[in-house]
Amino acid sequence: MVKKILRINMSELKATYEEEPQKWSRWAGRGLTSAIVCDEVDPLCHPLGPNNKVVIAPGWVTGSPAAPSSGRTSFGGKSPLTGGIKESNAGGLSGQMIAKLRLAAIIIEGVPEKGKWFTLVINKDGVKFESASDLVGKGMYEVDELLWKKYPKSAVIGIGQAGEMKLSNAGISVNDPENKPGRYAGRGGLGAVLGVRGVKAVVVIGDGPGVEIANEELFNEGRKKLTESILEHGLTKKGGALNSYGTAVLVNLLNEAGGFPTRNFSAGQFEGATKISGEAMAEKCEERGGEGMMGHGCHPGCIIKCSNIYPDESGKAIVSCIEYETTWSLGANCGIDQLDYIAKMNRECNDIGVDTIEAGNTIAVAMEGGLLKFGDAEGAFKSFDEIRKGTPLGRILGQGCAATAKAFGVSRVPVVKGQSMPAYEPRAVKGIGVTYMTSPMGADHTAGYTIAPEIAGVSGKLDPLSDVGKTELSLTFQAATAFIDSTGYCLFIAFPILDIAKGWAGMAESVAGVTGLNITGNDVISIGKEVLKMERLFNERAGFTPADDRPPEFMLNESLPPHNVKWTIPNEQLDSVFAWVHEE
Repeated sequence: MVKKILRINMSELKATYEEEPQKWSRWAGRGLTSAIVCDEVDPLCHPLGPNNKVVIAPGWVTGSPAAPSSGRTSFGGKSPLTGGIKESNAGGLSGQMIAKLRLAAIIIEGVPEKGKWFTLVINKDGVKFESASDLVGKGMYEVDELLWKKYPKSAVIGIGQAGEMKLSNAGISVNDPENKPGRYAGRGGLGAVLGVRGVKAVVVIGDGPGVEIANEELFNEGRKKLTESILEHGLTKKGGALNSYGTAVLVNLLNEAGGFPTRNFSAGQFEGATKISGEAMAEKCEERGGEGMMGHGCHPGCIIKCSNIYPDESGKAIVSCIEYETTWSLGANCGIDQLDYIAKMNRECNDIGVDTIEAGNTIAVAMEGGLLKFGDAEGAFKSFDEIRKGTPLGRILGQGCAATAKAFGVSRVPVVKGQSMPAYEPRAVKGIGVTYMTSPMGADHTAGYTIAPEIAGVSGKLDPLSDVGKTELSLTFQAATAFIDSTGYCLFIAFPILDIAKGWAGMAESVAGVTGLNITGNDVISIGKEVLKMERLFNERAGFTPADDRPPEFMLNESLPPHNVKWTIPNEQLDSVFAWVHEE
């Protein structure tokens, strides 16, 4: 396959196309962003300094015809939030547009003259550097609208005010098919890294020759197997759980399991869970009608369609979409059981450009510290005005959970490596806890989603409260995830491919068909471990030690209701997860 690296130097306002070097040619998506970051970013550099970079890469199959749910884009760099390597990926229009230009990756480096902001317009003819002075200070809803007037149906990648202010919780927005900014590479603060580069927006017009397929017969065979598996599985098929209720179908499941973090991780069950669940969202969409809907697709070619468009009482869309992690973070974690307020806060996050998980944890910690009372929906909503305006309080909140806990003197701080924990309580769901502690990405459920067997019963049901075998489980899931994140497929294909053998084989065959690489299902875990090894070694060079793979102290000391459990997996077992990195 003939692909190019597009290198954009913001110091010189110069774009160059380079032949993809052999050492990167087998990678795509997360594997490629991590390889480039490892090779070109000094692990000891300041994340907001001139030596960091933003790397954008579509997956192996992204942009290829009829590959199901394959529109993910990986964004990489050194994280301002964790201080380590970061890959955060998003749906939306960007991955397929970039892939159609036959670009393996876009590397954005350098720093422009202070106060200068740019929109980068990329198409088959090259790159234009346009002044973004008219966009500075605007939220992403307005930015997307203005740029589509000028460049209709393009992919728009951008940052809100949080990214302009270089706040550590700033994410990178990608527009969806309706040109709304609800698709975020949210975690890790990479929006701030893009802000340092003076890039307000990147417009990608996918008018290139399209993706080359090395072996069309093998590709078609593989994508057919994968498509059939997705459409057969109870969680991912049309009319299945995810399609009908979205990712928030997990609310009641986690609440019943006692693993639904509530009021800043002080309990594992929330009395208002049913009011903020996927089932409740579906009822609201049905009752209010208008623009509201479940079963929405976040990018062209998505066949799982787990997204939603949540409407107000008149049927007008408030936001797309409310994910499980969002309805938890801005809901139960803050003691709020009002879906309309959660939706409005979600919209604020999308507009300002902050990660909903980190934002919800930050507000919950501030509530713990006395800024607001738990359950104060109006007060929580108004806090986003502080971030938008860049007030002293807003800048504290925009730096994330750990920084806010220091400012308010709070000791119950649910973070690992500086990044806050998502919507699954480690004391009640032990496997996901191991992922939080050990992943190179900081606390991140998508880094190794053991919720599949521990809660959903995918690939066999495991006791979430048991410590037994959870370190091995987490490593396997982390490796499989690193591979999937490199394909460009949505992570939710994991559900069917773990239960349906032809799906696992089809995923690998589709990758082999596009790339010409000799990859089978037997290679998935070993290739994923190669990616993990790169990332782990980067973090070690950045100064990380085993002490960074530890739970927050309160989880060792405080029992979690209703099961009254503590974190009990020994440090020695946590250290074993990546011991192989130095053994091979």
